[in-house]
Amino acid sequence: MKLHNTTLVFLLLITGQLFAQDTIVSANQVVELPKISFLDSIKKTFVHHEIAACVDERFITEIASQDLFKEITNDIETIDLDVKVDYELSTELLKERLKVLDAKSAFNIEYNPGLENIIKHYLKNRKKSYERLMGLSQYYFPIFEEALSKYNVPLEIKYLAIVESALNPRAVSKMGATGLWQFMYGTGKQYNLEINTFVDERSDVLKATEAACQYMVNMYAIFGDWDLVLASYNAGPGNVTKAIRRSGGKQNYWNIRPFLPKETQGYVPAFLATMYVYEYHKEHGIVPNKPILNTFSTDTIKIKNKMSFKQISDLLDISVEQLQFLNPSYKRDYVPSIPGKNHFLRLPIDKVAVFTSNEEKIYAYSEHDFGKREKPFSSQEALAAADGNYDVMSTTKYHTVKRGETLGGISNKYGVPLTKIKQWNNLKSNNIALGRKLKIVTNERVATTAKPKTEQAVVKATEKVTNSTIVSKDSIIKKVHQVEKGETLSMIARKYDVTIDEIKSLNGLKDTNIGIGSKLIVSRETPDQEIEKTGIHIVQAGETLYSIAKANNVTTDDLVKWNDLEEASVKAGMQLKIITSEDTEVAVAEAKPALKTTSKSNNYKNETVYVVKKGDSLFSISQKIPGVTVADLKKWNGISGGTVIKPGMKLKING
Repeated sequence: MKLHNTTLVFLLLITGQLFAQDTIVSANQVVELPKISFLDSIKKTFVHHEIAACVDERFITEIASQDLFKEITNDIETIDLDVKVDYELSTELLKERLKVLDAKSAFNIEYNPGLENIIKHYLKNRKKSYERLMGLSQYYFPIFEEALSKYNVPLEIKYLAIVESALNPRAVSKMGATGLWQFMYGTGKQYNLEINTFVDERSDVLKATEAACQYMVNMYAIFGDWDLVLASYNAGPGNVTKAIRRSGGKQNYWNIRPFLPKETQGYVPAFLATMYVYEYHKEHGIVPNKPILNTFSTDTIKIKNKMSFKQISDLLDISVEQLQFLNPSYKRDYVPSIPGKNHFLRLPIDKVAVFTSNEEKIYAYSEHDFGKREKPFSSQEALAAADGNYDVMSTTKYHTVKRGETLGGISNKYGVPLTKIKQWNNLKSNNIALGRKLKIVTNERVATTAKPKTEQAVVKATEKVTNSTIVSKDSIIKKVHQVEKGETLSMIARKYDVTIDEIKSLNGLKDTNIGIGSKLIVSRETPDQEIEKTGIHIVQAGETLYSIAKANNVTTDDLVKWNDLEEASVKAGMQLKIITSEDTEVAVAEAKPALKTTSKSNNYKNETVYVVKKGDSLFSISQKIPGVTVADLKKWNGISGGTVIKPGMKLKING
């Protein structure tokens, strides 16, 4: 006996290795290991270099939002500089500080009541906004200052990007101006910024900043005054020239201000007020948020093949939100591959090392992933699909929440509605915890060969899905109820016309305690003599979860559930548990003539009793008799959840 046990353990160990090491066997127990997806198998081979990660992966959702942009824009458009603001900052102290700024700036900074009011407005009402902006500034300002120095433009111009876009590279104005420096389409093209379906370089930090510097230099050559350069940046040089003429030839911004467009009248004061807040933030208790990233901790790499942000995110374990922040010019979260054009990706320095060390594997995975996408139908497949001959392949995955990810970002990543993710995972809000596993379900149409008309009718009749009822191909009906706040088992039993004991039996409950959000089976009907059988299928080379499900007349969701799969992917050698039913074919065969009858007339219109035949179930009987439901049959005949109907039984079919 001892020798027999030893031999068995040895054989199991060998088998475990042959079948991709899906199990670990010890003398006492067999431990199931998680199934490894193709993505995970690729990542397991990655070369990692031990370097210090300089990046703080604290990503905030405001990066992708436009709330700050709307705040700043609204202030410029609507604020009345003549309205006095009550804030503890004496006029004399402000005058002294403005003189200091004027002495070290290329701008003409002089005190006036309008400037005082907007400075006090920012200090009183926008403190939190400036704390956030100062956190973002620590990433952007070094980039701006390098370009401004190159073109000999005053470094204070960096504050203009705050007034223009609130440092949001994807900001879009009502007029269509885009990016950190808010270039219109025509101006962007004039300064050689590429704008197409996939790329908008008005949102590229480096290229747009270069273009802004060139624009400033050109405007200074015209006006010779940096205040007027700012005004022309907002209103255009033509409007500034008109204002100079209408003012009688005056060339000081404050003197021509009444003759400028309304928005521009608040534009330069907003710029100067922003400069003051930044320069004196410590004196006013404004504490900058921790920086998102530092420029020295990122680098760019040339991308040789097309790649989506989702693929890069999955491979490098970096959130899509971070990729969007670092690469805002890719407006569809996709790096294209266009002959004759170079495309670059900015990444944290440690991720650059992983990418460059595993480049060929990464491109191989992206090609594999793109290859899984639905292909255009052939003409025959298109006709089949148009005629209703297609299968819906449902895939269930589990996504582990990474640092910085949002529910919206995960929704975009998998192309499913945010509300569905909340529903699948019983989430009451958009807040998600780091490390939580979220259930994600995706569906794809797959065209199949044409089926006989009667079979199509059976499939349509037995594959319907509603909010509370699930009907599978083998005529098993489950009605599911999600428990809401305040509900009791007694209330739910009354709602569905069943007993408390039936619900407890269907759900394996030992008592009447139920949790909010839990799902309860409240009804289940199966054909007579239907016996569940469990078998094992060993995955062969070339098989997929979908092909296995189709061959065994089950769904991919069933296989995922029965085998605790984290992803809908399998590989050769894996052992899959498959649960089947004996009399499925009998039940469907019986259903065919019944469906044919109901489509023409009601043969049971004047009958009050139905005699149960072999293969009948309450569901198949209800399908034969228009207007009659399973609940009706149960109610009229006093049938409870555990009652089995048998051939020869007489059922009332008219209440």
